[in-house]
Amino acid sequence: MTTSNSPSHTAVRTPQDTFYDVVIVGAGAAGISVAASLLARRNHTRIALIDPASTHYYQPGFTMIGGGIFSAKQVARPMASLIPKGAKWIESAVAEFNPDENNVALENGQRISYRRLVVCPGIKLNWDSVEGLSETLGRNGVTSNYRIDLAPYTWKLVTGLTSGRAVFTQPPMPIKCAGAPQKALYLSADHWRRSGLIDNIDINFYNAGAVLFGVADYVPALQSYMDRYRANIHYTHNLVKVDGDNKRAWFVTKDAEGKDVKLETEFDLLHVCPPQCAPDFIRNSPLADTAGWIDVDPTTLRHKRFANIWGLGDAANTANAKTAAAVRKQAPVVAANIVADILGEAQSYQYDGYGSCPLTVERGKIVLAEFAYGGKLKPTLPTWMLEGRQPTALAWHMKKSLMPALYWRGMLKGHELLVRPSQG
Repeated sequence: MTTSNSPSHTAVRTPQDTFYDVVIVGAGAAGISVAASLLARRNHTRIALIDPASTHYYQPGFTMIGGGIFSAKQVARPMASLIPKGAKWIESAVAEFNPDENNVALENGQRISYRRLVVCPGIKLNWDSVEGLSETLGRNGVTSNYRIDLAPYTWKLVTGLTSGRAVFTQPPMPIKCAGAPQKALYLSADHWRRSGLIDNIDINFYNAGAVLFGVADYVPALQSYMDRYRANIHYTHNLVKVDGDNKRAWFVTKDAEGKDVKLETEFDLLHVCPPQCAPDFIRNSPLADTAGWIDVDPTTLRHKRFANIWGLGDAANTANAKTAAAVRKQAPVVAANIVADILGEAQSYQYDGYGSCPLTVERGKIVLAEFAYGGKLKPTLPTWMLEGRQPTALAWHMKKSLMPALYWRGMLKGHELLVRPSQG
Protein backbone atom coordinates (compact mmCIF):
# COMPACT_ATOMS: atom_id res chain seq x y z
CA MET A 1 0.00 0.00 0.00
CA THR A 2 1.28 3.44 -0.90
CA THR A 3 0.62 6.33 1.46
CA SER A 4 1.68 9.96 1.74
CA ASN A 5 3.02 11.87 4.73
CA SER A 6 0.71 14.79 3.92
CA PRO A 7 -2.58 14.76 5.89
CA SER A 8 -4.47 15.85 2.78
CA HIS A 9 -3.20 12.79 0.93
CA THR A 10 -3.74 10.23 3.67
CA ALA A 11 -5.01 6.86 2.52
CA VAL A 12 -7.17 5.20 5.15
CA ARG A 13 -8.97 1.87 5.30
CA THR A 14 -11.45 3.03 7.94
CA PRO A 15 -11.87 6.81 7.59
CA GLN A 16 -13.03 8.75 10.63
CA ASP A 17 -14.94 11.24 8.49
CA THR A 18 -17.95 9.72 6.75
CA PHE A 19 -19.75 12.77 5.32
CA TYR A 20 -18.56 14.97 2.43
CA ASP A 21 -19.86 17.72 0.21
CA VAL A 22 -18.79 15.70 -2.83
CA VAL A 23 -17.87 12.02 -2.99
CA ILE A 24 -16.08 10.82 -6.13
CA VAL A 25 -16.07 7.10 -6.91
CA GLY A 26 -12.93 6.33 -8.91
CA ALA A 27 -9.55 8.06 -8.78
CA GLY A 28 -8.55 7.50 -12.36
CA ALA A 29 -8.16 10.26 -14.94
CA ALA A 30 -11.79 11.34 -14.51
CA GLY A 31 -12.01 11.29 -10.72
CA ILE A 32 -8.78 13.15 -10.00
CA SER A 33 -9.47 15.72 -12.73
CA VAL A 34 -12.96 16.46 -11.39
CA ALA A 35 -11.62 16.80 -7.84
CA ALA A 36 -8.87 19.17 -8.95
CA SER A 37 -11.25 21.25 -11.08
CA LEU A 38 -13.77 21.47 -8.24
CA LEU A 39 -11.14 22.57 -5.72
CA ALA A 40 -9.85 25.19 -8.17
CA ARG A 41 -13.36 26.67 -8.18
CA ARG A 42 -14.25 26.15 -4.48
CA ASN A 43 -11.18 25.28 -2.42
CA HIS A 44 -13.18 24.77 0.76
CA THR A 45 -15.28 21.95 -0.70
CA ARG A 46 -15.02 18.73 1.36
CA ILE A 47 -14.20 16.04 -1.20
CA ALA A 48 -13.55 12.31 -0.82
CA LEU A 49 -12.04 10.18 -3.58
CA ILE A 50 -12.79 6.46 -3.20
CA ASP A 51 -10.46 4.05 -4.99
CA PRO A 52 -8.58 0.94 -3.79
CA ALA A 53 -5.69 1.25 -6.27
CA SER A 54 -2.30 2.28 -4.90
CA THR A 55 -0.91 3.08 -8.38
CA HIS A 56 -2.30 5.40 -11.04
CA TYR A 57 -1.52 4.68 -14.70
CA TYR A 58 -1.38 6.89 -17.75
CA GLN A 59 -3.29 4.41 -19.88
CA PRO A 60 -2.79 6.10 -23.27
CA GLY A 61 0.86 5.09 -22.90
CA PHE A 62 0.16 1.35 -22.82
CA THR A 63 0.18 1.04 -26.61
CA MET A 64 3.50 2.88 -26.72
CA ILE A 65 4.95 0.29 -24.31
CA GLY A 66 3.71 -2.46 -26.62
CA GLY A 67 5.46 -0.66 -29.48
CA GLY A 68 8.81 -0.42 -27.67
CA ILE A 69 8.60 3.37 -27.24
CA PHE A 70 7.74 3.83 -23.56
CA SER A 71 8.73 1.78 -20.54
CA ALA A 72 6.21 0.67 -17.94
CA LYS A 73 7.80 2.97 -15.37
CA GLN A 74 7.04 6.01 -17.51
CA VAL A 75 3.27 5.56 -17.22
CA ALA A 76 2.93 4.88 -13.47
CA ARG A 77 2.73 7.15 -10.42
CA PRO A 78 1.86 6.43 -6.77
CA MET A 79 -1.80 7.27 -6.27
CA ALA A 80 -0.99 9.19 -3.08
CA SER A 81 1.15 11.65 -5.05
CA LEU A 82 -1.76 12.61 -7.32
CA ILE A 83 -4.66 13.15 -4.92
CA PRO A 84 -5.36 16.91 -4.98
CA LYS A 85 -4.48 18.85 -1.86
CA GLY A 86 -7.68 19.33 0.09
CA ALA A 87 -9.26 16.02 -0.95
CA LYS A 88 -9.39 12.87 1.19
CA TRP A 89 -8.42 9.57 -0.40
CA ILE A 90 -10.36 6.57 0.91
CA GLU A 91 -8.43 3.52 -0.19
CA SER A 92 -11.34 1.13 -0.49
CA ALA A 93 -13.84 -0.15 -3.03
CA VAL A 94 -17.53 0.69 -3.30
CA ALA A 95 -19.84 -2.27 -2.93
CA GLU A 96 -23.22 -0.58 -3.18
CA PHE A 97 -24.91 2.70 -4.11
CA ASN A 98 -27.80 4.00 -2.03
CA PRO A 99 -28.89 7.12 -3.93
CA ASP A 100 -32.15 7.51 -2.02
CA GLU A 101 -30.14 7.72 1.21
CA ASN A 102 -27.26 9.75 -0.31
CA ASN A 103 -24.54 7.29 0.66
CA VAL A 104 -22.31 4.56 -0.73
CA ALA A 105 -21.42 1.36 1.08
CA LEU A 106 -17.79 0.28 1.05
CA GLU A 107 -16.64 -3.33 0.85
CA ASN A 108 -15.72 -3.15 4.55
CA GLY A 109 -19.35 -2.34 5.38
CA GLN A 110 -18.82 1.32 6.13
CA ARG A 111 -21.09 3.95 4.61
CA ILE A 112 -19.85 7.25 3.21
CA SER A 113 -22.50 9.97 2.91
CA TYR A 114 -22.56 12.87 0.49
CA ARG A 115 -24.46 15.91 -0.68
CA ARG A 116 -23.37 15.27 -4.25
CA LEU A 117 -21.86 12.22 -5.92
CA VAL A 118 -19.61 11.80 -8.97
CA VAL A 119 -19.27 8.30 -10.42
CA CYS A 120 -16.34 7.51 -12.73
CA PRO A 121 -14.93 4.03 -11.97
CA GLY A 122 -13.70 3.23 -15.48
CA ILE A 123 -14.54 0.17 -17.53
CA LYS A 124 -14.30 -3.57 -16.93
CA LEU A 125 -12.00 -5.62 -19.17
CA ASN A 126 -14.00 -8.81 -19.53
CA TRP A 127 -11.23 -11.32 -20.23
CA ASP A 128 -13.28 -14.29 -19.04
CA SER A 129 -15.93 -13.73 -21.71
CA VAL A 130 -13.53 -15.31 -24.25
CA GLU A 131 -13.14 -19.00 -23.55
CA GLY A 132 -9.58 -19.97 -22.66
CA LEU A 133 -8.18 -16.44 -22.88
CA SER A 134 -7.46 -15.77 -19.20
CA GLU A 135 -5.55 -19.04 -18.85
CA THR A 136 -3.09 -18.23 -21.62
CA LEU A 137 -2.54 -14.48 -21.32
CA GLY A 138 1.13 -13.62 -21.06
CA ARG A 139 2.36 -16.89 -22.55
CA ASN A 140 2.01 -19.01 -25.69
CA GLY A 141 2.31 -15.88 -27.81
CA VAL A 142 -0.93 -14.39 -26.42
CA THR A 143 -0.77 -10.78 -25.24
CA SER A 144 -2.65 -7.50 -24.89
CA ASN A 145 -1.65 -3.86 -24.57
CA TYR A 146 -4.75 -3.35 -22.45
CA ARG A 147 -2.83 -4.61 -19.41
CA ILE A 148 0.24 -2.82 -18.11
CA ASP A 149 1.94 -6.11 -17.17
CA LEU A 150 1.36 -7.56 -20.65
CA ALA A 151 2.33 -4.59 -22.83
CA PRO A 152 6.09 -5.33 -22.46
CA TYR A 153 5.35 -8.92 -23.50
CA THR A 154 3.76 -7.57 -26.69
CA TRP A 155 7.02 -5.89 -27.66
CA LYS A 156 9.00 -9.01 -26.75
CA LEU A 157 6.80 -11.08 -29.06
CA VAL A 158 6.98 -8.53 -31.87
CA THR A 159 10.77 -8.29 -31.80
CA GLY A 160 11.09 -12.06 -31.51
CA LEU A 161 8.86 -12.91 -34.45
CA THR A 162 10.74 -13.30 -37.73
CA SER A 163 8.09 -15.26 -39.64
CA GLY A 164 4.64 -16.69 -39.13
CA ARG A 165 1.08 -15.51 -38.56
CA ALA A 166 0.23 -12.46 -36.42
CA VAL A 167 -3.40 -11.99 -35.40
CA PHE A 168 -4.86 -8.79 -33.90
CA THR A 169 -8.44 -8.66 -32.61
CA GLN A 170 -11.07 -6.02 -31.91
CA PRO A 171 -14.30 -6.89 -30.03
CA PRO A 172 -17.74 -5.29 -30.38
CA MET A 173 -18.06 -1.69 -29.22
CA PRO A 174 -17.99 0.03 -26.84
CA ILE A 175 -14.36 -0.27 -25.78
CA LYS A 176 -11.93 2.27 -24.38
CA CYS A 177 -9.64 3.78 -26.98
CA ALA A 178 -11.33 2.31 -30.03
CA GLY A 179 -8.15 2.74 -32.08
CA ALA A 180 -5.89 0.77 -29.71
CA PRO A 181 -6.43 -2.65 -31.34
CA GLN A 182 -5.23 -1.43 -34.71
CA LYS A 183 -2.50 0.77 -33.19
CA ALA A 184 -0.98 -2.45 -31.86
CA LEU A 185 -1.02 -3.81 -35.42
CA TYR A 186 0.48 -0.68 -36.98
CA LEU A 187 3.41 -0.42 -34.57
CA SER A 188 4.15 -4.13 -34.85
CA ALA A 189 3.96 -4.12 -38.64
CA ASP A 190 6.12 -1.00 -38.82
CA HIS A 191 8.82 -2.79 -36.81
CA TRP A 192 8.68 -5.79 -39.14
CA ARG A 193 8.82 -3.49 -42.17
CA ARG A 194 11.83 -1.60 -40.84
CA SER A 195 13.53 -4.90 -39.98
CA GLY A 196 12.98 -6.31 -43.47
CA LEU A 197 10.66 -9.03 -42.16
CA ILE A 198 7.30 -7.83 -43.43
CA ASP A 199 7.25 -10.31 -46.33
CA ASN A 200 7.68 -13.20 -43.90
CA ILE A 201 4.73 -12.36 -41.65
CA ASP A 202 1.06 -12.93 -42.40
CA ILE A 203 -0.71 -10.03 -40.64
CA ASN A 204 -4.44 -10.34 -39.88
CA PHE A 205 -6.92 -7.96 -38.25
CA TYR A 206 -10.12 -9.60 -37.00
CA ASN A 207 -12.66 -6.86 -36.32
CA ALA A 208 -16.07 -7.59 -34.80
CA GLY A 209 -17.31 -4.39 -36.41
CA ALA A 210 -18.11 -3.69 -40.04
CA VAL A 211 -15.79 -0.72 -40.60
CA LEU A 212 -12.15 0.09 -39.92
CA PHE A 213 -12.95 3.21 -37.89
CA GLY A 214 -16.23 4.74 -36.76
CA VAL A 215 -15.61 8.19 -38.28
CA ALA A 216 -15.38 7.81 -42.05
CA ASP A 217 -13.10 10.84 -42.62
CA TYR A 218 -10.16 8.98 -41.08
CA VAL A 219 -10.64 5.66 -42.86
CA PRO A 220 -8.71 6.44 -46.11
CA ALA A 221 -5.46 7.19 -44.27
CA LEU A 222 -5.85 4.14 -42.01
CA GLN A 223 -6.71 1.87 -44.94
CA SER A 224 -3.59 3.05 -46.76
CA TYR A 225 -1.49 1.77 -43.86
CA MET A 226 -3.33 -1.54 -43.76
CA ASP A 227 -2.49 -1.81 -47.46
CA ARG A 228 1.14 -0.79 -46.88
CA TYR A 229 1.53 -3.56 -44.30
CA ARG A 230 -0.46 -6.00 -46.45
CA ALA A 231 -2.73 -6.74 -43.50
CA ASN A 232 -5.75 -8.93 -44.15
CA ILE A 233 -8.88 -7.39 -42.60
CA HIS A 234 -11.68 -9.72 -41.51
CA TYR A 235 -14.80 -7.71 -40.68
CA THR A 236 -17.65 -8.95 -38.46
CA HIS A 237 -15.38 -11.58 -36.85
CA ASN A 238 -15.64 -11.76 -33.06
CA LEU A 239 -13.10 -13.71 -30.98
CA VAL A 240 -14.84 -16.32 -28.81
CA LYS A 241 -12.18 -18.91 -27.89
CA VAL A 242 -8.41 -19.26 -27.56
CA ASP A 243 -6.30 -22.39 -27.20
CA GLY A 244 -2.88 -21.00 -26.35
CA ASP A 245 -1.09 -24.34 -26.00
CA ASN A 246 -2.00 -25.27 -29.56
CA LYS A 247 -1.92 -21.69 -30.87
CA ARG A 248 -5.46 -21.67 -32.18
CA ALA A 249 -8.18 -19.02 -32.04
CA TRP A 250 -11.86 -19.18 -32.97
CA PHE A 251 -14.08 -16.39 -34.29
CA VAL A 252 -17.81 -16.18 -34.86
CA THR A 253 -19.10 -14.47 -38.00
CA LYS A 254 -22.20 -14.67 -40.20
CA ASP A 255 -22.68 -16.68 -43.36
CA ALA A 256 -24.61 -15.51 -46.43
CA GLU A 257 -27.90 -16.46 -44.74
CA GLY A 258 -27.09 -14.54 -41.56
CA LYS A 259 -26.42 -17.61 -39.46
CA ASP A 260 -23.54 -17.81 -36.99
CA VAL A 261 -20.45 -19.59 -38.26
CA LYS A 262 -17.40 -20.43 -36.15
CA LEU A 263 -14.04 -20.19 -37.91
CA GLU A 264 -10.66 -21.39 -36.66
CA THR A 265 -7.26 -19.87 -37.32
CA GLU A 266 -3.73 -20.54 -36.15
CA PHE A 267 -1.36 -17.90 -34.85
CA ASP A 268 2.22 -17.33 -33.78
CA LEU A 269 1.36 -13.99 -32.14
CA LEU A 270 -2.12 -13.13 -30.89
CA HIS A 271 -2.83 -9.61 -29.65
CA VAL A 272 -6.26 -9.47 -28.01
CA CYS A 273 -8.43 -6.49 -27.22
CA PRO A 274 -10.86 -7.90 -24.61
CA PRO A 275 -14.62 -7.37 -24.66
CA GLN A 276 -15.57 -4.57 -22.25
CA CYS A 277 -18.52 -3.58 -20.10
CA ALA A 278 -19.39 -1.42 -17.11
CA PRO A 279 -18.06 -2.70 -13.75
CA ASP A 280 -20.35 -5.14 -11.95
CA PHE A 281 -21.11 -2.76 -9.09
CA ILE A 282 -22.33 -0.22 -11.65
CA ARG A 283 -24.34 -2.66 -13.77
CA ASN A 284 -26.12 -4.01 -10.69
CA SER A 285 -26.86 -0.59 -9.21
CA PRO A 286 -29.78 1.89 -9.37
CA LEU A 287 -27.52 4.19 -11.39
CA ALA A 288 -27.41 1.94 -14.46
CA ASP A 289 -29.38 2.12 -17.68
CA THR A 290 -30.76 -1.03 -19.30
CA ALA A 291 -27.33 -1.81 -20.80
CA GLY A 292 -25.54 -1.41 -17.47
CA TRP A 293 -23.88 1.99 -17.99
CA ILE A 294 -24.25 5.08 -15.77
CA ASP A 295 -27.38 6.78 -17.07
CA VAL A 296 -26.49 10.45 -17.59
CA ASP A 297 -27.59 13.35 -19.72
CA PRO A 298 -25.12 13.40 -22.66
CA THR A 299 -24.43 17.14 -22.39
CA THR A 300 -24.64 18.11 -18.69
CA LEU A 301 -23.45 14.66 -17.53
CA ARG A 302 -25.98 14.81 -14.69
CA HIS A 303 -27.76 11.57 -13.85
CA LYS A 304 -31.15 11.29 -15.51
CA ARG A 305 -32.94 10.14 -12.34
CA PHE A 306 -30.85 11.37 -9.41
CA ALA A 307 -30.31 15.14 -9.48
CA ASN A 308 -27.32 15.17 -7.10
CA ILE A 309 -25.32 12.58 -9.06
CA TRP A 310 -23.05 13.06 -12.10
CA GLY A 311 -21.22 10.46 -14.17
CA LEU A 312 -18.37 10.64 -16.66
CA GLY A 313 -15.57 8.63 -18.17
CA ASP A 314 -15.65 5.13 -19.59
CA ALA A 315 -18.56 3.84 -17.48
CA ALA A 316 -21.00 6.56 -18.58
CA ASN A 317 -23.53 5.87 -21.32
CA THR A 318 -22.54 8.89 -23.40
CA ALA A 319 -21.99 8.16 -27.09
CA ASN A 320 -18.47 9.62 -27.28
CA ALA A 321 -15.19 7.78 -27.80
CA LYS A 322 -14.01 6.40 -24.46
CA THR A 323 -10.64 8.13 -24.25
CA ALA A 324 -8.62 10.25 -21.83
CA ALA A 325 -9.14 13.18 -24.17
CA ALA A 326 -12.90 12.84 -23.71
CA VAL A 327 -12.44 12.85 -19.93
CA ARG A 328 -10.29 15.97 -20.20
CA LYS A 329 -13.30 17.77 -21.69
CA GLN A 330 -15.89 16.13 -19.45
CA ALA A 331 -14.25 16.83 -16.08
CA PRO A 332 -14.51 20.66 -16.20
CA VAL A 333 -18.15 20.37 -17.32
CA VAL A 334 -18.98 18.20 -14.30
CA ALA A 335 -17.06 20.49 -11.94
CA ALA A 336 -18.72 23.63 -13.28
CA ASN A 337 -22.18 22.09 -13.15
CA ILE A 338 -21.68 20.92 -9.56
CA VAL A 339 -20.67 24.42 -8.53
CA ALA A 340 -23.71 25.77 -10.38
CA ASP A 341 -25.88 23.31 -8.50
CA ILE A 342 -24.38 24.39 -5.18
CA LEU A 343 -25.21 27.99 -6.07
CA GLY A 344 -28.74 27.07 -7.11
CA GLU A 345 -28.08 27.77 -10.79
CA ALA A 346 -29.11 25.78 -13.86
CA GLN A 347 -26.99 23.03 -15.37
CA SER A 348 -25.85 25.22 -18.25
CA TYR A 349 -22.35 23.87 -18.93
CA GLN A 350 -22.32 21.36 -21.76
CA TYR A 351 -20.12 18.59 -23.09
CA ASP A 352 -20.15 18.32 -26.88
CA GLY A 353 -19.05 14.70 -27.17
CA TYR A 354 -15.43 15.52 -27.96
CA GLY A 355 -13.03 12.61 -28.09
CA SER A 356 -9.58 12.14 -29.54
CA CYS A 357 -7.84 9.03 -30.75
CA PRO A 358 -4.19 9.44 -31.80
CA LEU A 359 -3.80 6.52 -34.23
CA THR A 360 -0.13 5.60 -34.25
CA VAL A 361 0.24 4.29 -37.79
CA GLU A 362 4.04 4.06 -37.70
CA ARG A 363 6.90 5.07 -35.45
CA GLY A 364 7.11 8.82 -36.00
CA LYS A 365 3.63 9.48 -37.49
CA ILE A 366 0.10 9.63 -36.15
CA VAL A 367 -3.36 10.17 -37.59
CA LEU A 368 -4.91 12.40 -34.92
CA ALA A 369 -8.63 11.71 -34.99
CA GLU A 370 -10.65 14.37 -33.13
CA PHE A 371 -14.42 14.34 -33.27
CA ALA A 372 -17.58 15.10 -31.30
CA TYR A 373 -21.07 13.63 -31.11
CA GLY A 374 -22.33 12.39 -34.44
CA GLY A 375 -18.81 11.98 -35.83
CA LYS A 376 -18.45 15.73 -36.38
CA LEU A 377 -14.77 16.62 -36.82
CA LYS A 378 -13.53 18.74 -33.93
CA PRO A 379 -9.86 19.64 -34.47
CA THR A 380 -8.07 21.41 -31.62
CA LEU A 381 -5.48 23.03 -33.89
CA PRO A 382 -6.19 24.71 -37.24
CA THR A 383 -5.70 22.46 -40.25
CA TRP A 384 -2.80 24.54 -41.53
CA MET A 385 -0.92 23.42 -38.43
CA LEU A 386 -2.20 19.86 -38.22
CA GLU A 387 -4.30 18.05 -40.79
CA GLY A 388 -5.81 15.34 -38.59
CA ARG A 389 -7.01 13.19 -41.46
CA GLN A 390 -3.43 12.60 -42.59
CA PRO A 391 -0.48 11.06 -40.71
CA THR A 392 1.84 13.74 -39.33
CA ALA A 393 5.07 13.95 -37.36
CA LEU A 394 3.64 16.81 -35.31
CA ALA A 395 0.87 14.57 -33.97
CA TRP A 396 3.52 11.99 -33.08
CA HIS A 397 5.49 14.59 -31.14
CA MET A 398 2.33 15.63 -29.30
CA LYS A 399 1.48 12.03 -28.41
CA LYS A 400 4.98 11.07 -27.35
CA SER A 401 6.14 14.18 -25.53
CA LEU A 402 3.40 16.75 -24.94
CA MET A 403 0.34 14.70 -24.00
CA PRO A 404 1.93 12.81 -21.08
CA ALA A 405 3.15 16.10 -19.58
CA LEU A 406 -0.26 17.69 -20.16
CA TYR A 407 -1.86 14.74 -18.38
CA TRP A 408 0.37 14.64 -15.28
CA ARG A 409 0.98 18.38 -14.85
CA GLY A 410 -2.15 19.87 -16.35
CA MET A 411 -5.25 17.71 -16.46
CA LEU A 412 -4.73 16.01 -13.08
CA LYS A 413 -3.90 19.36 -11.49
CA GLY A 414 -7.16 21.01 -12.56
CA HIS A 415 -5.62 23.17 -15.29
CA GLU A 416 -8.15 23.53 -18.10
CA LEU A 417 -6.06 24.71 -21.04
CA LEU A 418 -8.26 24.65 -24.17
CA VAL A 419 -11.05 22.79 -22.28
CA ARG A 420 -12.72 25.49 -20.19
CA PRO A 421 -16.40 24.51 -20.26
CA SER A 422 -18.89 26.57 -22.21
CA GLN A 423 -22.53 27.29 -21.43
CA GLY A 424 -25.19 26.08 -23.76
